[in-house]
Order: sequence, then structure tokens, then C-alpha cells
Amino acid sequence: MKKLLPFAFFLATLGLFAQDTIVEKVEIIDLKKFNFSGSVDAYFRANFNGSNKGSSKGEFAAPGSSFADLPGFALGMANVVASYEGEKAGFVADLVFGPRGTDAIFASPMYSMTGNIVNQLYAYWNVTDNFTLTFGNFNTFLGYEVISPTANFNYSTSYLFSYGPFSHTGIKADFSITDDLSLMLAVMNPTDLTEFNPNGKYAYGAQLGFKGQYLNFLSSEGTYEIDFTGGFDLTDSFFFGINGAYFDGDGSGFWGVALYPQVALSETFSLGFRGEYFKEDNDFGAINTGVEDSNVFAATLTGSFAINNLTIKPELRLDSASDDSYYFVDNDLSPQKSLSSFVLAAIYAF
Repeated sequence: MKKLLPFAFFLATLGLFAQDTIVEKVEIIDLKKFNFSGSVDAYFRANFNGSNKGSSKGEFAAPGSSFADLPGFALGMANVVASYEGEKAGFVADLVFGPRGTDAIFASPMYSMTGNIVNQLYAYWNVTDNFTLTFGNFNTFLGYEVISPTANFNYSTSYLFSYGPFSHTGIKADFSITDDLSLMLAVMNPTDLTEFNPNGKYAYGAQLGFKGQYLNFLSSEGTYEIDFTGGFDLTDSFFFGINGAYFDGDGSGFWGVALYPQVALSETFSLGFRGEYFKEDNDFGAINTGVEDSNVFAATLTGSFAINNLTIKPELRLDSASDDSYYFVDNDLSPQKSLSSFVLAAIYAF
């Protein structure tokens, strides 16, 4: 019995020590730093001067930009984002489901035969207060607009956004040089090849930021793009955004500029306009005219009415091209130079 007592005391002490160790490890992970967010969106779309049915090529009469291009009542996507924001490290897992999500990850699946739902998937390390490394799949740093409809004022997207990159997979380093000046450098797979690298080539990116204005550069497989994104709060209720880009694709490419004036008319209603000029070099294919050096002017007027987490967005859009476009077809499915359309979108963010 005397021999068993010290052993029992040792086991009890070991159990208490192990319990304290487990509790200590659990407390390191702060559950309050876990975040779960996302959105769902759906819309109605109709053309005023064109067909609302599929064309003879199996396409729908819609602007040649991405998303919000299906006729009648249509689905956007469900977006689910899980993240952890630690003091030194964290992660983001961003999943998308639905037509908008499918269009956003158009270069996938490359590996999985069952499809890909990953919009972003990355981990990051705050090396210092002014230096962060990010590793994985992240949305592009170029352009004014993004994939998620919650972060764009206009529901439909621009040509500049649609024909720039959507996402990258690689490693990037973000430097906060001063309170106003930042620098980002990145090495990545070729543009939009997000699951793995199929050809052993790499893309290189850089971003220089100053007081909310960003100059971006991307080089990928013999192509390059220079992009400026910025904006100014002219008053407490009036914002003016700017995006300009030039892309060279070894003989064909594009350039353009888009302006985004937005005004808050009340606490729940805002009005925004996007005016965009987009021009192809040679027959890049974005306007789908089959004619070299075509251009298009797109004017989009969007209202934004907020009801708690729900946002209702009515939108009028006019696209006018220099030549007949196969994206703009009349009721007889013949190409025409312009297309006017209406969209009513509902977006819920959580």
C-alpha cells in the first residue's frame, strides 16, 4: 500500500499537468478570431432592344463582360468564407457555388473531375507589423471591381474587370513602408491557373500604393498588363472611382478607362454610374465583332437600396460598339451595334 501511494500521487499530478497543458493549448486558439461570412445573390435580366433568348450560336444576347448575363430570373452565387485572424498567422477559405462562381473560376477544374468550388484558399504570416507573406490562391490585385457582388457598386461588371485576371496562386509579400505608402511583390502560376502549374512557367506581379491609389503590374507567359486603380472622396456623400488598364498579348490586347461616380442620397439609398471606354488592339475577341480594332462604350446606372443586410439593385445599362457585335443581337438574332438592358438584383450579405 505504501508503495502504491506515491505512484497514485504521481499519476494524479501527471493528470493535472496534462489537463493544464491541454487547456493552455486550447486557449492559444482564440475562438473570437474565427470569422464566418459570405453572401447570396440572384437577379432578373431583360433586353430592351434585343433577343432574350439564346442566339444561333447557343449564346445569350448580353454584354460581353462577365456575370449577370443570363436571361429572365437567374442565379448569381452562394459565397461562403471561413477565416481565422491570428496575431501572427491566419487563413482564408473562400468557396463559391452557382453560375457566377463557376464563371469566376473558369480555368478550373484542372485536377478534380468533380469540379472546383475554391475561389480563394490561402494562409498568411505577419512576419512583422509592416511585412506580411501570403501563400496560396487569392483574388487578383488588379482592377477596381472584384468577383463578389457585395464589394461592387454596380451589379454587372466592366470589360476591364472581365478581361483582366480573376485569381492567382503563388506567394506574395506585402510591405507597409509608411502609413501612406505600400508595396506588394508576387511570384505566381500563369494567370488564372489556380489549382497547380501545368507548364512550369510563372507570372510576376507588383503593386505600388499611395493614399488609396494603386499602380499595378502583371507579367504572365509573354503578356503584360499595367493597371491603375483609385478613387477620391470628394465630399462625405460623393465618391469618384477610377480604373485604367493596358494589356499587351503579343500582338493583340486591349486598353480602356472606367469612371465610377457614386453619391449617397440617404442612409439607405445610393446612386452610382459607370462610364467605360474599352478598345481592342487587333481582334482580341472581347467585343466579338470579328473586326480589328473595335471599341465599345458602356454606360451603367445603378441604384442601391439597403434593407439591413439585404441590398436591392436596379440597373440600366447601354453598350454601344463601333461595329456589329455577335454579343448584341436583335429579335431576329442578327448582330447589331448596341444593346440596352435592365437588371434587378438582390444581394444578401452575412
